[in-house]
Amino acid sequence: MKMNAGKTFTLVCGTAAVGVIVGAASLVMTRPATATTLFAKTTGKACGDCHTNPKGTGPLTEFGEKFKANGNKLPK
Repeated sequence: MKMNAGKTFTLVCGTAAVGVIVGAASLVMTRPATATTLFAKTTGKACGDCHTNPKGTGPLTEFGEKFKANGNKLPK
């Protein structure tokens, strides 16, 4: 199958344009992660066990870092 240079160029540029549009859309449509009290209830831990703030906001504690490194599963 032969393709001429014009059609090849159009196909490559079109594919690149779709990639740029999808990439830009993924940056615009992202949301920050938010933890919920349900997450704490399912693990049996209080929010303050993983976070420096007892309400669950702020930096992670040492336990919270281990929890995160373990794929959000309780470390053993």
